[in-house]
Amino acid sequence: MTPVPALTPAQLNTRTDPDSFAFTTTADLEPLSDIIGQERAVAAVEFGINMRHAGYNIFALGSPGTGKHMVVRDYLAGQAVDDQPPSDWCYVYNFQESHRPIALELPAGGGAQLRKNLDDLLSEIRTVLPAAFETDEYRVRRKAVESTFQQRQDEAFSALQAEAVTKNLNLLRTPTGLIFAPVREGEVLKAEDFQKMPQAEQDVLKAAIEEMQEKLQQVVVQVPRWERELRKELQNFHNELAHFTIDPLFHEIQSDYAEQPPVLAYLAAVQADVIDNLPLFLRGDENEAEAQTPFAPPVDNGDRFVRYRVNVLVDHSGRTGAPVIYEDNPAYQNLVGRVEYIPHMGGLITDFTHIKCGALHMANGGYLMIDALKLMSQPYAWEGLKRALRSATIRIETPGQMLSQANAVSLEPEPIPLKIKVALLGDRSLYYLLSQSDPDFDELFKVMADFNDEIERTSENQMLFARLLASAAAGSGLRHLDRAATARVLDQASRMAGDGEKLSMRVASLVDLLQEADYWAEKEGDDLIRLGHVEQALDAQHYRAWRIPERSQESILDGIVRVQTSGEAVGQINGLAVMQLGNLMFGQPSRITARVTIGRGEVVNIEREVAMSGPSHSKGVLILTSYLAARYAADFPLSLQAGLVFEQSYGGVDGDSASSTELYALLSAIANVPIRQSFAVTGSVDQFGNVQVIGGVNEKIEGFFAICQQQGLTGEQGVLIPATNVRHLMLRREVVAAVEAGQFHIYPVSTIDEGMELLTGLAAGVADSAGVFPPGTINRLVQDRLRDFAQRWAAFHRWNGAEIV
Repeated sequence: MTPVPALTPAQLNTRTDPDSFAFTTTADLEPLSDIIGQERAVAAVEFGINMRHAGYNIFALGSPGTGKHMVVRDYLAGQAVDDQPPSDWCYVYNFQESHRPIALELPAGGGAQLRKNLDDLLSEIRTVLPAAFETDEYRVRRKAVESTFQQRQDEAFSALQAEAVTKNLNLLRTPTGLIFAPVREGEVLKAEDFQKMPQAEQDVLKAAIEEMQEKLQQVVVQVPRWERELRKELQNFHNELAHFTIDPLFHEIQSDYAEQPPVLAYLAAVQADVIDNLPLFLRGDENEAEAQTPFAPPVDNGDRFVRYRVNVLVDHSGRTGAPVIYEDNPAYQNLVGRVEYIPHMGGLITDFTHIKCGALHMANGGYLMIDALKLMSQPYAWEGLKRALRSATIRIETPGQMLSQANAVSLEPEPIPLKIKVALLGDRSLYYLLSQSDPDFDELFKVMADFNDEIERTSENQMLFARLLASAAAGSGLRHLDRAATARVLDQASRMAGDGEKLSMRVASLVDLLQEADYWAEKEGDDLIRLGHVEQALDAQHYRAWRIPERSQESILDGIVRVQTSGEAVGQINGLAVMQLGNLMFGQPSRITARVTIGRGEVVNIEREVAMSGPSHSKGVLILTSYLAARYAADFPLSLQAGLVFEQSYGGVDGDSASSTELYALLSAIANVPIRQSFAVTGSVDQFGNVQVIGGVNEKIEGFFAICQQQGLTGEQGVLIPATNVRHLMLRREVVAAVEAGQFHIYPVSTIDEGMELLTGLAAGVADSAGVFPPGTINRLVQDRLRDFAQRWAAFHRWNGAEIV
């Protein structure tokens, strides 16, 4: 087998040639107006915006920083310009059910105009009504009504008095009421004089007094009825006068809303209520009005006319298109609105003027953008949004009311019809979690806009990316980049993508890099961002984040964690793992060891036995058993007991990227052939011995290189990686420089045989037609050892008289 050649420096990092650009600086480029590489997502957003049927809301999914928010916002804003401005919405007092305010819909700007009209009308009424009730004409007419009543009462009592005189009686008013007393010669008789009269005369007078008292009682009983009639007649007179005074004012405002029946109905209710509560508007009658009118406690600083106010919930005055709202804090009440309360005499009170709108109200008739993760983290917010979308109405309720758990009496505002397009923004895991676990999700969010994390690194896309950098620099007020700096940022975009043939679309991270490079350019007084400034920014980012990786490397350099970078050892090999802490990824070497003996054909994953192995890692170890049996023990039983372990691993192991590494250690232990410890290895393996692609290849190589560099590069150290990972290499410049100097090597391997030849220096060997490998090869040594194990295992059981299982 031909030895695998090491990779050349050019293969370790796909560099962009600055001379391939025709511009001098990005200032020469036309800014990019559209996002690049997101054709699929853009088509989905356009479809979602233009599809007007129910449920076609948008979920924009992708990694943070890929431009989801910008694309969705820009396309929504572009569509909103052509849409009609939505209606204004107001809440007004319900004169029949005060706890259920009425919602009124008006054209854009009509809400504020209605409020002004009502305020002007109320001010006018408070002026003209008292004036109408203070005119001479009013006083004369009222006096005439009252005189009629007084005349009727006087005539009744005068008739009684005249009849009493004919019977020698007189009607007297005493502190205890009206009575009849006997008289003689015009004088009221004293009690002693009455007693001196003959008994017959006394009886006649007593009978006359009783008769007159009965008639007096009949008259007295009529007085309250006459007073009610007087009040009713006065009320009718007042109502007539009030109608005469205010009807022209209402007719004037009603003419403006002739085509809006709900507003006309409300104005009619206001008019009727003003007539029913005239004392409220008349000067000097305020106390009486407050006593007689069942108003709620004063909320707005004792404004007794609050019921005639208009609460403009949503005002679209001056708007030329539909609204596009981004709700940064999608709490339940920030979405559906709320009713505010005011402390009053130890309690809480409210009225319809304290109803506040939510994001759904502001975006009604337009578009609403919400961060999906923020939405899910707010109690009841997701359920509230779903309820509004399903019912196509906005119902303002407290969470307690929504869950039917509220005990306090509150307002129940009339629901408002909802016509809206909602765009949620989140990552893929959240989208698929909601799709799987919430049956309502797929019905309400039928449009998936999936944003690419990276694009192909073609010459055309590189030029578009340069224009994107020009736009980002101009939009953020940064210095422009020269060609070399542009090329370096493109290389970094490939590094972020983890693929030399792709460019990362995490634009936000690249803008951060530009801002930091601009900082270094400013410190040096340069008017352009140059290559050195980008390198300074990258080095500074690396330095700020590298404390924990440095501590990890220190433990290896100090010998606390054992990792060899020179010499040879049987059954021991340097594996490579990737650690991730937030956005920080770094590689870390670890020692993997294997021990073998005679047994039942089991490869024991020690991590799994102590519950420190994840499912992917356990699967990888099980593949090793299949590989050994099929390749080396096809005609005899696999009779070994092997143990594999990540030495000094205390946090658990997962992933199959070390399965090839474990197989190398296992083959070394079986063949009793040492492995060169100057190498580190990564790669997964299948049952046929093919080495497969893994993730984090750059970080793994750099992690082992850092240890070798600090211990001293010898020219023998290197890393074995899967050949399919070569395209993903975007290594740091110090690694490339060491490879170029012949001090470090990177080998791409496709099979286990290729890797074993590099690690042991022995030929792997190819089996003949009988499945036997050539003598002296690593595979023959493994095969012979396994056959020896099988024979000894059979002999052991024959010696013990036991059946071989």
